[in-house]
Amino acid sequence: MEVNKQKVRYILQFFFDKVENASQVVEIVNGVYGADTVTANYVKFWFRRFSSGIFDVKDAPHTGRPVVENVDKISEIIEFD
Repeated sequence: MEVNKQKVRYILQFFFDKVENASQVVEIVNGVYGADTVTANYVKFWFRRFSSGIFDVKDAPHTGRPVVENVDKISEIIEFD
C-alpha cells in the first residue's frame, strides 16, 4: 500500500506525543502499512526533529535551479543561436 510521506510523518508525530519507543513505532507502522513503509533510522530522524521542537511535517523547499517547464521555447532559443 502506497502511503503519503506526510501522512506517515503525522503518524510518527502521534507516536512521539505518546512517548513511544522508535523501534516499537517501526513495528507498528510497518505492520499496518507494509514492511518497507518506515525504517528505524527514518523514525529516529523524525523523533529527533520533534524533540528539538520542529513539528512541521511538510517537505522543506528544495534548493538549486528550479525546474523549467518551457523546454520547447528554450530549445528554440538554442537553435536560433
